[in-house]
Amino acid sequence: MPEPTKKEENEVPAPAPPPEEPSKEKEAGTTPAKEPSKEKEAGTTPAKEWSLGESPVGEEQDKQNANSQLSILFVEKPQGGTVKVGENITFIAKVKAEDLLRKPTVKWFKGKWMDLASKAGKHLQLKETFERHSRVYTFEMQIIKAKENYAGNYRCEVTYKDKFDSCSFDLEVHESTGTTPNIDIRSAFKRSGEGQDDAGELDFSGLLKRREVKQQEEEPEVDVWELLKNAKPSEYEKIAFQYGITDLRGMLKRLKRMRRVEKKSAAFAKILDPAYQVDKGGRVRFMVELADPKLEVKWYKNGQEIRPSTKYIFEHKGCQRILFINNCQMTDDSEYYVTAGDEKCSTELFVREPPIMVTKQLEDTTAYCGERVELECEVSEDDANVKWFKNGEEIIPGPKSRYRIRVEGKKHFLIIEGATKADSAEYSVMTTGGQSSAKLTVDLKPLKILTPLTDQTVNLGKEICLKCEISENITGKWTKNGLPVQESDRLKVVHKGRIHKLVIANALIEDEGDYVFAPDAYNVTLPAKVRVIDPPKIILDGLDADNTVTVIAGNKLRLEIPISGEPPPKAIWSRADKAIMEGSGRIRAESYPDSSTLVIDVAERDDSGVYHINLKNEAGEAHASIKIKVVDLPDPPVAPTVTEVGDDWCIMKWEPPAYDGGSPILGYFIERKKKQSSRWMRLNFDLCKETTFEPKKMIEGVAYEVRIFAVNAIGISKPSMPSRPFVPLAVTSPPTLLAVDSVTDTTVTMKWRPPDQIGAAGLDGYVLEYCFEGCTSAKQSDENGEAAYDLPADNWLPANKDLIDKTKFTITDLPTDSKIFVRVKAINAAGASEPKYYSQPILVKEIIEPPKIRIPRHLKQTYIRRVGEAVNLVIPFQGKPRPELTWKKDGVEIDKNQINIRNSETDTIIFIRKAERSHSGKYDLQVKVDKFVETASIDIQIVDRPGPPQSVKIEDVWGENVALTWTPPKDDGNAAITGYTIQKADKKSMEWFTVIEHYHRTNATITELVIGNEYYFRVFSENMCGLSEDATMTKESAVIAKDGKIYKNPVYEDFDFSEAPMFTQPLVNTYAIAGYNATLNCSVRGNPKPKITWMKNKVAIVDDPRYRMFSNQGVCTLEIRKPSPYDGGTYCCKAVNDLGTVEIECKLEVKVIYQGVDTPGQPVFLEGQQQSLHNKDF
Repeated sequence: MPEPTKKEENEVPAPAPPPEEPSKEKEAGTTPAKEPSKEKEAGTTPAKEWSLGESPVGEEQDKQNANSQLSILFVEKPQGGTVKVGENITFIAKVKAEDLLRKPTVKWFKGKWMDLASKAGKHLQLKETFERHSRVYTFEMQIIKAKENYAGNYRCEVTYKDKFDSCSFDLEVHESTGTTPNIDIRSAFKRSGEGQDDAGELDFSGLLKRREVKQQEEEPEVDVWELLKNAKPSEYEKIAFQYGITDLRGMLKRLKRMRRVEKKSAAFAKILDPAYQVDKGGRVRFMVELADPKLEVKWYKNGQEIRPSTKYIFEHKGCQRILFINNCQMTDDSEYYVTAGDEKCSTELFVREPPIMVTKQLEDTTAYCGERVELECEVSEDDANVKWFKNGEEIIPGPKSRYRIRVEGKKHFLIIEGATKADSAEYSVMTTGGQSSAKLTVDLKPLKILTPLTDQTVNLGKEICLKCEISENITGKWTKNGLPVQESDRLKVVHKGRIHKLVIANALIEDEGDYVFAPDAYNVTLPAKVRVIDPPKIILDGLDADNTVTVIAGNKLRLEIPISGEPPPKAIWSRADKAIMEGSGRIRAESYPDSSTLVIDVAERDDSGVYHINLKNEAGEAHASIKIKVVDLPDPPVAPTVTEVGDDWCIMKWEPPAYDGGSPILGYFIERKKKQSSRWMRLNFDLCKETTFEPKKMIEGVAYEVRIFAVNAIGISKPSMPSRPFVPLAVTSPPTLLAVDSVTDTTVTMKWRPPDQIGAAGLDGYVLEYCFEGCTSAKQSDENGEAAYDLPADNWLPANKDLIDKTKFTITDLPTDSKIFVRVKAINAAGASEPKYYSQPILVKEIIEPPKIRIPRHLKQTYIRRVGEAVNLVIPFQGKPRPELTWKKDGVEIDKNQINIRNSETDTIIFIRKAERSHSGKYDLQVKVDKFVETASIDIQIVDRPGPPQSVKIEDVWGENVALTWTPPKDDGNAAITGYTIQKADKKSMEWFTVIEHYHRTNATITELVIGNEYYFRVFSENMCGLSEDATMTKESAVIAKDGKIYKNPVYEDFDFSEAPMFTQPLVNTYAIAGYNATLNCSVRGNPKPKITWMKNKVAIVDDPRYRMFSNQGVCTLEIRKPSPYDGGTYCCKAVNDLGTVEIECKLEVKVIYQGVDTPGQPVFLEGQQQSLHNKDF
């Protein structure tokens, strides 16, 4: 027997016997009686059909009423119909498109939720057309070769933006003959899908009501499994089409597993059926017949052995072995198999839940608004799945929903908190086996006015509170003069239970009016009148604390005082008990509804005084006094005096003005201009409080004038008379950085930098002066911070007769071995600047400086470049006179045709335009001055991409694995090989794919190869430049055979990683500059990790704050903080572990930078060279 396919979602769970002829339902909508079912020999219960498409009479009446209502979009609705089995029927719906901008969306449904768009195919077709003249959309649904289970209720929905319309109709299908075709077990595994022969099969079995059907004798069926096993793969599609198989892929997967079992079973005379079906709570019987009754039989469920219990009962009857499963639940729905000896057979059990019936119907309910409503029903099972509907729309409870659903065993409740009139509707409950509906009516309670609103009169600024009480706790609306009242920070609407309040804080005049409260949903109003009164008030908020108003003489004063009062008060102005009348005089009063104004045209000094205002109305009186002060601008100050003048500044003074205009002087504004110009420029934007000022940023040599403005609270006075003209002028600052450039036996060449401050007068030139030692005594100058000399002017000799504009000059005709002092001055139109002195006497004698080569730090290690790149190395050196330089490569003179050498006084450059591997080697530099010689070496390494490995071999092939070995390349590109890249290619496609990258060994195992394929392999070499251009491929191919091969794992001995310490990068002799941090670096390796100890002159360095020691990834660093000559000496780095000890030494020499001559044999560092020396790499 073939093994059945596994049950999947949306599939019919198990084969069902042919249904009996459906009995005709009564007009009242009752369910037809069911005949008792007969059990099969296997123990399964008879199959039953389910249908939710048929609705009771009550629902049909509602649908007719709904269809009779005015349609929003439909012009013609689909009508119900009747069809015989095997015939066709078409339903038509039409939509008017005059007011529609685009095509509406139409959906067809079976029952309440099955969308028929996914079922279109062989048995269902959906069409749509559009008539341009009549502008009508026509939608058609055609059912082809109808079947009995197509009967039921259908629905058509049309939507367009926010418009919606729907229509329900029924389809009745009558049998054309008295027989029903047999149902094959394969139908349990059919499923509908697009693009298949049975696409469009209207499978409504999941929606059918439960009915019993009579079993009929099954006709002999064709064993499709045998057909597929014996057929060629090219005939699979033909067999699937002939026998209606849709899950062909799933059957072929199971067929592949079945082929491993022999066609005839030696252990079983009769195996299990492919599948069994049983209702939830029922009993099922599995039976196999053995060929040998002595064989041991074991039963399994999902791979777990079944043990005897009250649920699982085993029976032996001769060669029959029977398993009973009692009280089947949904967890028993799984795969079962039985083993006998080395053989087994399997089946699948499908458990079907029984329908849920409504045992207690819903009852019509009447309630009042605000009450709690409960609708109750009872079903046949505990905790059953029940859906609630309101007017046909499903109720989905949630946190924001007003509906709650409570379940107590078989009882189900729909709870509505605070019912409203909108909750009046028809509510229904639906289960898998029935439904019930009831009507809910929500009415309003009679309303009584317990406390009405009362009229109120309040003072301005007081609180208004309108309060009423009604018999019901409902909301309402407040209106004022017929307009809705809007809440704000001042106006609050309060609703607490049956009490409603309108509270207005700080009553205003505009709050007067007729207020009405109207309860919602009732035709009742509660009126009240509100009146606001206000005594007169004078508002002086805009004046000063002492109510003083200041006016400038000659201006017009219009003093407007806001007033308030209800009714509007009368205002009277007076001065010295004399009333100011309204009219056209120079001083007059003006009255307005909300203010009173005092007007003074062309204010005079005599108008200053106290003015009174009196207000009076029916509610009371108000009085206030206002002081008016008439002020003017101050007089201009006297002309200022300039007391002191600088290069771009001056100091000026002045006296305050004689008259301040009746207001204190707040400050002064200062202006200046060039004497020949008429445009004045203000120098200060903030008032100057003092009577002195220092103008700055003037141009030297230009005549200026200044003047003053006095400022008080009224404004700015007229300007003072200009000061006398003055001219700012100053000499430059001293020249800077005076230093010795070179010295011979008869000459000294000095150089300097221009002054820091030259000024607008410019710089005409320099005067260089000198004198001989012995003519002066040195003293320290506080002004320049350097040595100066107290000499008479006659002792200083000018080196240049005329002014020189350059910053370098040579003093000639000097006696040999004499010592001179030197100074330089800057000259401009204002005269000579302060002199700049050289710090110490200069010996007139040429000095030989031994050569020193300053190898940059990055060249102390091997200098690496790729082939084709440029090499440009600059090596600075020192020595006087100009040294002689010699370059050698590996002890041989350099060929200048291949390598360019360029020499200058301070450095030498080695340049290679395109580097080649032949340029690699050791380059030696020799610098010679007189009898002093200095040498240095540079290692240059030119690298390129490596060659491919010499050979690649396939050592072994087992299972899905291939072992490869190869030999390193002959050409490593002048750099160490860092790894290999292995690629594989299928012999059919010869497309290469990378398997391993950056692999360091020369053998590898390639895994996860596809069985049955044949592979070639190739290997690339890799160094710091990249992969080799070519790869070495295996000569033979590796065939991954289908039959497995036992692979014995090789036995590897543990690798001993222990290693005695060893320095991979030694310490290098180093020069350091005093006061600048210096570092010593080396690298060490070893396992276990060695302990590092630093020593100076064989003494360990421990807890010395002047030293910092680092160790990172084997790189050891000793940092010496601001070394002094005392820190020079021999430093040693010592590494110790369990396997040994190793030491390495270097010498550190600390140089001190100074000005002047050092001890013999030491270099001379002059001022100006210190900064450049610090920038060199040591």
